[in-house]
Amino acid sequence: MSGRLKITLTLVAGLLFAASLATAQSGTGTTSVSVTVGAEAALTVTSPTPLTSVGTNFSNYTGTTTITHFIRTTQSTGSGTLTLKVTTDFSPANGPSVGSPPTGTDKLAYTCSVTGTGTACVGSQTAATGSATPVVTYGADAHTATFPGGDSATTSWTLTNDPKYKTGTYSATVTFTIAAV
Repeated sequence: MSGRLKITLTLVAGLLFAASLATAQSGTGTTSVSVTVGAEAALTVTSPTPLTSVGTNFSNYTGTTTITHFIRTTQSTGSGTLTLKVTTDFSPANGPSVGSPPTGTDKLAYTCSVTGTGTACVGSQTAATGSATPVVTYGADAHTATFPGGDSATTSWTLTNDPKYKTGTYSATVTFTIAAV
């Protein structure tokens, strides 16, 4: 076989091989992506909240806690709550107390406000150690602003300034809880 014929046959064989690769099999596939979006809730609480007495002698102590919250409730029967509870009473002893105040009229009270989704508590509420008390309620199909911004709520605190309190620094722990259905 001549060199030229050999090169031509090799070239033809190479082209046939390349052509067989060019007609290789291929396939496609699809999938369905689905998600179940459920009720969710989250919050961030500013801490600490100092209470101060400003004005005349024995003016009540006041301060404000800000809560950033996120909630999504179910469409038809959903609901949600943002509540608070005094989980650790003021300590040390001999100062203000939520569970056992030195005077019957002493109390830690608060009012609520909300910007965005939800309905704030109405009027003055008295904080309690035994049960949660309302801050914000949500109805069906409630949605706060997009994460991470959220909506805001505040509790404006008032603590009776009783002359029976011993001097000193006292603190209590208030736990906020948000839930969505």
